[in-house]
Amino acid sequence: MTRDRLRLAIPNKGRMVDPALALLHDAGLVFDEHDRSLVAHVSNYELDILFVRTTDVIEFVRDGVAELGITGLDLLAESGVELEQVRTLGFGQCRLAVAVANDAPYDQVSDLRGLRVATAHPASARRFFDKERVEVDVIALSGAVEVAPRLGLAEAIVDLVSTGSTLAMNGLRPIADVLESQAVLVASPDAMNGHAPKMAAIETMLSAVLAARGRKYLMMNAPASHLQELEALLPGLESPSVIPLAHEGMIAVHSVVGADDVWDLLPRLKAAGASGILVLPIEKIVA
Repeated sequence: MTRDRLRLAIPNKGRMVDPALALLHDAGLVFDEHDRSLVAHVSNYELDILFVRTTDVIEFVRDGVAELGITGLDLLAESGVELEQVRTLGFGQCRLAVAVANDAPYDQVSDLRGLRVATAHPASARRFFDKERVEVDVIALSGAVEVAPRLGLAEAIVDLVSTGSTLAMNGLRPIADVLESQAVLVASPDAMNGHAPKMAAIETMLSAVLAARGRKYLMMNAPASHLQELEALLPGLESPSVIPLAHEGMIAVHSVVGADDVWDLLPRLKAAGASGILVLPIEKIVA
């Protein structure tokens, strides 16, 4: 039976919780979350948010308990479950990497042939080494993978790496990447068929927020005679908006630019004749 309200499963603990909640709130969804709450009802859209164990998100979506889920690409790859990947979400970036001790005589994957590799991602590790045609003994661990070489449990590990600080603290160095990961919105095939309009609306909500992140809105005044030079500096989404001002020969120029480009652009814009430059945040962009 098709439910009127969609269900979105997200992790109740871990590194993806806060960015996932921030994305949903920034998208305009109104709900309250509590530490002990299992379900949050969105008041302004037909959506319920289920807070479940990180390892259960994929199961909930696969079994139809939830139509949507937020999980990591690494977890999806490890599960082997085929789900619709609606879109990546721009947070939780990390990579699954092969690492060895700093003083170990291994510099490439082929050097590990016949050795032991400890990991909490055994399925992904086996697929990787099979693809590389390197036979290893994969040892599945549930946690503290980075200490395996020091304890003599394995000669190498396959583990998630974000900044690399955890590897460095444990005297390890990466020698190969297994896969790149980040948070992803997944959906069950049945949901894509039975709730197409609602699913499209949610995808638009999230995409609008993600498109706006990392961009700024610039407004400035300038002599009309300098427009061509300013346009060369301000590609915007398509082209800058140009508005005549009350003073003869003056225009206002509006444009969207990358946030990382702003501080490099400002002195160049001033040199091109721009003045009264405003730099504003953008809430949402609907392409």
